[in-house]
Amino acid sequence: MFDILALVVAFCCSVLTIKVLLPLAPHIGLIDLPNERKKHDGAIPLIGGISIFTGVLIASSLFIENSNIINLYLISSALIVFIGTLDDIYDLSVGSRMLFQGIVACILVFGAGRFISDFGAILGGDSLVIGEYGMIFTILAVIAAINAFNMVDGIDGLAGSMSIITMGAIAALMAQKASSVSILLPMLIVVSTIPYLFYNVSTRNPRGKKIFMGDAGSMYMGLTVIWLLTIGTQNTDEVEAAFRPVTALWLIAIPLMDMLAIMVRRVRRGDSPFKADNGHIHHILLANGFSPRKALWSISGISIVFAVIGCLGEVFLINEAVMLVVFICAFISYAAILQKFCNLGK
Repeated sequence: MFDILALVVAFCCSVLTIKVLLPLAPHIGLIDLPNERKKHDGAIPLIGGISIFTGVLIASSLFIENSNIINLYLISSALIVFIGTLDDIYDLSVGSRMLFQGIVACILVFGAGRFISDFGAILGGDSLVIGEYGMIFTILAVIAAINAFNMVDGIDGLAGSMSIITMGAIAALMAQKASSVSILLPMLIVVSTIPYLFYNVSTRNPRGKKIFMGDAGSMYMGLTVIWLLTIGTQNTDEVEAAFRPVTALWLIAIPLMDMLAIMVRRVRRGDSPFKADNGHIHHILLANGFSPRKALWSISGISIVFAVIGCLGEVFLINEAVMLVVFICAFISYAAILQKFCNLGK
């Protein structure tokens, strides 16, 4: 069982970090200004991600048993938060961001020695194993996950909600089996995210105290998710995998589907897949009359449904090939529905 005291410490450290950084953010340029794509009012501090990471860092350092995996996770997380903070202040180029993300991914692959090499029986029959080619795949997967969570961070509460849903599902699945990473880590992230959500979306939040997660936060969440999914789905000599690789797709369904769908649409238009636009699921819902709060609840509800499907498939050991086919069908339906909404919103 995870330690209640650790959760309290994570929560309090997250709150304290917000209190400390709120007055400092404008002086160091850590603010988000409105533009044609960002319709918020005034300069909003980009400190949510830093507060979440600080809570996790302090609590995990105090309450999670010291190990090479945890140490490398904290080092890579600190690096990605630092890179994200620089991006929040200076707006780094796509190339430089991806270079830094690749370097951080190498810490997981070459430092921790963990990478995705076994995809399970997703094709039916024996497991699909790619061996050392999994190192390259995992580096690409880390970059993809970081950017998927970065892209989904478009309306109040969305990135935080996606993170809580995914982390909660990971913790539930890890609790079923022994894991090389305690379920305390994903639970610390859930608890550390709650103060951010209060300052980001709560109507009781004092006026003028709103904060955003920032690239530091969304990139940190993406890294943490893929780190935990890699560890949770791969067997090692010391520990059995907590859940099957196909289940991981369902746990990050919305960020993954949204990123893939919008990249396909951009390429079909002849644009760069990394060119920013208003084609994400939250943009499309807003353009079709949804309020920001209704869009948040709708997307979160869909994400919960996908996560529950993944968890039920794992609990009842539904055939992995079947789970993959259903996921592909869900993605095709998702992309088609969004395309229809895109046309309606024009």
